Amino acid sequence: MKLFSTRKRSQTPEVQCTSADRGLIPPINTLFHPAELRLYRQLRENVPVIDAAVMKLVRLLGEFRVECVDEEAQLALDEFISRVSVGGTGVGLNHFVSAYFEELLTCGMAVGEIVTYEDGGIAALYNAPCDAVTLRYGDAPVDVRICSAELTPRELERPDLVCVTLLNPEAGSLRGTSILKGLPFVSDLLIKIFRCVGQNFERSGNVRFAVTYNPPAGAGTLNAKQRVKEIAEEWSRAMRDKNRVCDFVSVGDVSIRAIGADNQIIDCDVPIRHVLEQIVSKLSIPPFLLGLSWSSTERMSSQQADILTSELDYYRSLLTPVIEKIARAYLDSVRLNPGVRVDWSNISLQDETELAAARLNNARAMQLEQSMEVNE
Repeated sequence: MKLFSTRKRSQTPEVQCTSADRGLIPPINTLFHPAELRLYRQLRENVPVIDAAVMKLVRLLGEFRVECVDEEAQLALDEFISRVSVGGTGVGLNHFVSAYFEELLTCGMAVGEIVTYEDGGIAALYNAPCDAVTLRYGDAPVDVRICSAELTPRELERPDLVCVTLLNPEAGSLRGTSILKGLPFVSDLLIKIFRCVGQNFERSGNVRFAVTYNPPAGAGTLNAKQRVKEIAEEWSRAMRDKNRVCDFVSVGDVSIRAIGADNQIIDCDVPIRHVLEQIVSKLSIPPFLLGLSWSSTERMSSQQADILTSELDYYRSLLTPVIEKIARAYLDSVRLNPGVRVDWSNISLQDETELAAARLNNARAMQLEQSMEVNE
């Protein structure tokens, strides 16, 4: 009995689960609107906690090592990983992966290119902006082609040298989802609250003074105006000189009072904290990792550590094929065995105090064991 059919397969795979009103497969899938990308980048610029969360995820991703099947390939690949040029200013595959991952989180899509010489040798790695390419359907929804981002897109001549990763794409779509999606609204509220705090501080927090001069009876109007002008100039000079303390000395009936000394700035701690909680929960980052401790004794719970660990494992699964593709491309260029495997470092989110306490207990146990051996 034949287990496999010998019938020749068609070049284009047939997909049954497509929308009925789709008609022809759309030739081009618009990945992003330029305004959307600008919005995500402005969020990171205007809300420091969002930028800190993205960079914290990049740092928590951890280190990796690419293992080869033979020793000769391993030595050559280790040298390439540590010395490959990235974008003309960076060095090392880790640098490329960090920038690639940061773009993936911010925009929901990341694009990288393996730059080669004419003879096929790898010259550098390049982190391209996510709007540098567009994705185009071929003859079937599972046939995706990488095209140039031009008015008349054309398929790239060497798509095998381009790495494209989408973050959480919707079903049947070639569009990634940024982790910042859903944050513009709450971020706008946070910016409004900060602006309100600044305006209230300018009104009541920055102390202003009222200097009143009561001229003596019988003083002429011209003399009073001249005296008021002199007092105003001297007072302004004393307040502007920030390098040293200046005394204001005057003659006559002069009173000085602080304006708004009893006013208090509106307390915005509660709404600010509520908005920040919404932001950090969306990004799956424990608050204290960003310097946002709601209490003085707050620490990462085991549940928070598990959630963050699962998030990092998912991101690693997206980046592993990119790393393997680059490693295989290099080994093929130098005609070595392209068999590779990416080995990530263990994710450890324990507190430093717990690690220090564990090392102290181990040292005490070792000291106790040594003392017992001596006594025996």
